[in-house]
Amino acid sequence: MQAYKKDEESGVGQFFQDKTTVIQEARVFNETPISPRKCRILLTKIVYLLCVGETFGTQEATTLFFGVTKLFQHKDVSQRFLRSALRQMVYLVIKELSNIAEDVIMVTSSIMKDMQPNLEVIYRPNAIRALCRIIDGSMIVGVERFFKAAIVDRNSSIASAALVSSYHLHPISRDVIKRWANEAQEAISTKASGGPMGYGAAHQAGYQAVQSNSSITQYHALGLLYLIRQSDRMAVTKMIQQLSGNKGASGMLRSPFAICMLIRFAAKVMEDDPNVQRQMYELLDGYLKHKSDMVNLEAARAICEMRNVTSAELYRPIAVLQLFLSSPKATLKFAAIRTLAQLAQTHPIAVQTCNLDMEKLINDDNRSVATFAITTLLKVSLPLGFLFSRARADSPSLLQQTGNEASVDRLMKQISAFMSEISDEFKVIVVNAIRALCLKFPAKQSVMLTFLSGVLRDEGGYDFKRAVVEAIFDMIKFIGDSKEAALAQLCEFIEDCEFTKLSVRILHLLGVEGPKAPQPSKYIRYIYNRVVLENAIVRAAAVSSLAKFGVNVADLGVKRSIKVLLTRCLDDVDDEVRDRAAFNLKLMGDEPLANSFIRDESTFSLDALEAKLANYIADSDASSAPFDFNAVPKVSKEQSLENALRARSEAVNSVATASDATGADASTARPTAAQSQSAYAKQLAEVPELASYGPVLKSSGKPVELTESETEYVVSCVKHIFAEHIVFQVSSLRFASRSRHKRVLTLPLLQFNIRNTVDAVQLEHVSVLMSPSSETPLVEDFIIPIPSLAANSSGTVYVSFTRESPDEYAVGSFANSLKFLSKELDPESGEPEEDGYDDEYQIEELDLSAGDYIVPSYATFATEWDRLRTGASAQETFALTALDSLKSACDTLIDLLNMEALGGTEAPTSTSVHTLNLSGLVCGGGGKVLTRARMTYQSGKGVTMELTVRAEKEPATQLVLSAIA
Repeated sequence: MQAYKKDEESGVGQFFQDKTTVIQEARVFNETPISPRKCRILLTKIVYLLCVGETFGTQEATTLFFGVTKLFQHKDVSQRFLRSALRQMVYLVIKELSNIAEDVIMVTSSIMKDMQPNLEVIYRPNAIRALCRIIDGSMIVGVERFFKAAIVDRNSSIASAALVSSYHLHPISRDVIKRWANEAQEAISTKASGGPMGYGAAHQAGYQAVQSNSSITQYHALGLLYLIRQSDRMAVTKMIQQLSGNKGASGMLRSPFAICMLIRFAAKVMEDDPNVQRQMYELLDGYLKHKSDMVNLEAARAICEMRNVTSAELYRPIAVLQLFLSSPKATLKFAAIRTLAQLAQTHPIAVQTCNLDMEKLINDDNRSVATFAITTLLKVSLPLGFLFSRARADSPSLLQQTGNEASVDRLMKQISAFMSEISDEFKVIVVNAIRALCLKFPAKQSVMLTFLSGVLRDEGGYDFKRAVVEAIFDMIKFIGDSKEAALAQLCEFIEDCEFTKLSVRILHLLGVEGPKAPQPSKYIRYIYNRVVLENAIVRAAAVSSLAKFGVNVADLGVKRSIKVLLTRCLDDVDDEVRDRAAFNLKLMGDEPLANSFIRDESTFSLDALEAKLANYIADSDASSAPFDFNAVPKVSKEQSLENALRARSEAVNSVATASDATGADASTARPTAAQSQSAYAKQLAEVPELASYGPVLKSSGKPVELTESETEYVVSCVKHIFAEHIVFQVSSLRFASRSRHKRVLTLPLLQFNIRNTVDAVQLEHVSVLMSPSSETPLVEDFIIPIPSLAANSSGTVYVSFTRESPDEYAVGSFANSLKFLSKELDPESGEPEEDGYDDEYQIEELDLSAGDYIVPSYATFATEWDRLRTGASAQETFALTALDSLKSACDTLIDLLNMEALGGTEAPTSTSVHTLNLSGLVCGGGGKVLTRARMTYQSGKGVTMELTVRAEKEPATQLVLSAIA
């Protein structure tokens, strides 16, 4: 014990090895006779160096590699056991060095000798694993018979080695591996004999063999069989049905690992093809009665993650998970409670049946289990989908959801008892759950705030403190009665806050909410203390916060006090603090400027601003002119806060469940319009033919569906606008594919994303033919087709157009068709036939309209309307007889023009008279455009609309009017 203690204290340890010394010792491989013990020690050192990250040069690795191969010559029968141990180490080192050394293929013949069936059983698995690292795709056919024989071998170690090696060989020779499907199927159905894990039968007298009764071969064989058939959905479905037996009650699979894999395959099939969901559900339901706990758990999880699962279908899996909650095994309890925590996000009422069992787990010795128990209990009292909604805490629907206010106090006491015993990661989960619970039960805000303020004073990292601060922020925003007390707690916190980011955020909030308080002056002391005591970043934030009090508080005494404090800041040592103080002093003396900079209710769309700034920096020509902020769309501050809250709630949901997102979950998190614009811009930037087009100005956020979802091909389109080009990106999917159409402003270009889901067909020379209407001033430039589109793969086609008149915004319609060469696939080899046939598929027409050039942008309508009265303007009256209400007229106009509705005017308050105010930016330098639509409705006559347009430039007004005309 003393020797180990000494090694530990020295910091070196007994396993320290020097690469140079090890390479010098490699001469032991050349000794005669070979010493198995010395060689095994040296081989162990080499493996150790490789495992700890030591790098070997190509020459060094090659020298070691061929030195190791000399050990194949060791044939001392009297040292059979030592020889087998040496041979195992030889194979291990060969596998590790094969990726570094050169000419490794020369050792193939030595390895092949150990793959003969009449040699020691322990040699063959090692030889198979090493061989798959040595050979390349051209040599697989030569060793195919050895692998096929090994796959169906009755010894599980040999069969598993061959199956796992097939995984590694599949990427480099898919066609050959596909021919091994029959052997993989036989490996699943054949009962392994175990076989000796020592010598062959002729030598068993000298060594006691170890029998293996493992069914792991089925697990490996099933994985390989799925890898071979994964592109054929029908074959996968048939495989699942054959192997599962009668509704999962019985089958040829004995390995729990294999059954769990089969369950995951069934879950994926359900996700890809909803038509087989009922059939797969019955299979999964049968596995809930399996004797293995892991199979029960996997089946329960799969059912809980099904799309559109009903409460009746959840009854049995929840009952299984409920039994696991009382298991003495911590792993089972943790897996069950984590699954229930995820399910509580979408089906809280169904999980409530486990409340008593979960309450018992709050005091569990395993803190991870206890944390999930308490957070799940909190979730089952939350409204369905709350974390993804924009609901307010005072909404009646929230108060009508399930949940018992009387249990809140008891839960809070239990939470407080173990908060100090868990890590920050789990503290964040608890705080996020409590944040949502606060908004569910506003009457309990005092209890919640007391808890949050208490943990805020405890020790913790930045993520934990940020979660608490954001929870208090939401209470201030949604629970009016808690505002005063919550602001007071935040004021106390910044007095001793070690995190600059949190101090800045709290100071900003105080500047926004403080002037609205009954006694705003009481917050000024806390803010000015930051100017005196904090670093430059916090001081600058404090100055801006003080300025908001000076502008927004009507009390003249407060204004004078703020001016005195800001004047003192003019002597600060930091430039930023001095500049902010001088700037805000100027604002306090100029009411119009204060309205523009402090009272302005709009803000830039950050995603759009980031994308345009990135394009500005990347474009060397653009740097010659100042950045145009007028081209950046704006959103209201309220909308910005709602987007931030939604994003934070989605992150909370992801963290709280602490599990991998499923396809259904991932589909619920839709990107914002600005995020979609950025993603499209990155995608187009990777196309060399579009490099000269410059940055994309605007992409239509919602794809236009050009076919029905049930048709053979599903095609959709996204339009992209460039400075001088128009690009259409169209995505086409066979049977279940999606198509996108992109367009560029001055030069039109179409991008078609195409996916072929027909297993027996390969498409070649895939393109999209687009014919603009005669009045559309566009000329086609080029088409970038897809050379080859294999089964179950996707591709993209681009079509480019140029505007004939750059001064006009081209609008019109396009007739479209999908054209390709269809080739049948050989069922045996999977290769396409040499001859194919041309095919063409008609898809719906596509319109290029005014809304494709306009970006929604928030504005203060009255101010902007007055500012543009001297600019370009136009007015026309329209009779919209086809519309049956003012609401439908508003929706149609907003969708047609793609503009931002201002002041809530998108929702008419009268059924006969209404005024709709819209704002937007015309891309390509068109500037700001505002629209005022005065509408009246009479039954039988429809809607009469007076449309007035004001813009910075004349073409923008004509563009808007042309969309209606």
